Amino acid sequence: MEKQSFSTHGLSRRDWLRLALGAAASAGGGLSMADSTPLRRPIPRSGELLPVIGLGTWQTFDVGSAPAERAPLREVLRRFVELGGRVVDSSPMYGNSEGVLGDLAVELGVRKKLFLATKVWTSGREAGIRQMEQSFRRLRTDRMDLMQVHNLVDWRTHLATLRGWKEQGKVRCLGVTHYTESAYADLARVLESEELDFVQLNYSIVEREAERRLLPLAAERRIAVIVNRPFAQASLFGKVRGKPLPAWAADIDCVSWAQFFLKFIVSHPAVTCAIPATSKVTHLVDNMQAALGRLPDDAVRERMARYIAEL
Repeated sequence: MEKQSFSTHGLSRRDWLRLALGAAASAGGGLSMADSTPLRRPIPRSGELLPVIGLGTWQTFDVGSAPAERAPLREVLRRFVELGGRVVDSSPMYGNSEGVLGDLAVELGVRKKLFLATKVWTSGREAGIRQMEQSFRRLRTDRMDLMQVHNLVDWRTHLATLRGWKEQGKVRCLGVTHYTESAYADLARVLESEELDFVQLNYSIVEREAERRLLPLAAERRIAVIVNRPFAQASLFGKVRGKPLPAWAADIDCVSWAQFFLKFIVSHPAVTCAIPATSKVTHLVDNMQAALGRLPDDAVRERMARYIAEL
């Protein structure tokens, strides 16, 4: 759910990636998207498989209607689908993001290839219905793959509506979201008491509180997990600026810091999908490669976390 920024000794992330990917390939250790099938995980309650790397739209898809503004996002969405991506997450609180995403999905003819996730973010039954119906119109769909109660706002009211809509086939899955550790106790109570398909929460190599209770609880309750803030709101790139990847990152098929951070997340068995946001195709391709190749085991995960903590 965040933009990515990166520079190394004056190199843009685009230039750094070009050099890193080229060096890895020449050494025989590079992976291309054609080398293997991206890792997928099942939605526990249905068994439907979803790629572990999705796409967020916060800030990045909040643009106007001018072709010049939308062209980069059109290419991002096109390449996302081309590379096997499915899960795209939005919200009515993300400005124009829902409408831009819906328009581009129709223009590209990829709606049926996407797993569309959005949210309700208001109080009251009727207000929630109006907002969700508006999301359907903006996303240009008559059936939502996932509708989530954003930040638990009036969650009892909206979950009651969504259960009825799920029975009618208007939504396929329902869930709840939050983005901060201060809400974890409330989130845990909802997961314990409600029959949910998904929970969305923040989790990263430097924000690991979800490992203590929420991720095990989600696994126990057979709830799929979408991870937001995978780069700790882009702060991770500042932390590693000017620093090379450790040589042992090649053992888990990493050639960039973005892949390092994302592989840490998706290697947790309770995580279904991470949703980094970007408006740049180079960043998208980099992110998507985190679904390829080897993943860290528990010992390597701890080594990764220690390495970042000691920088």
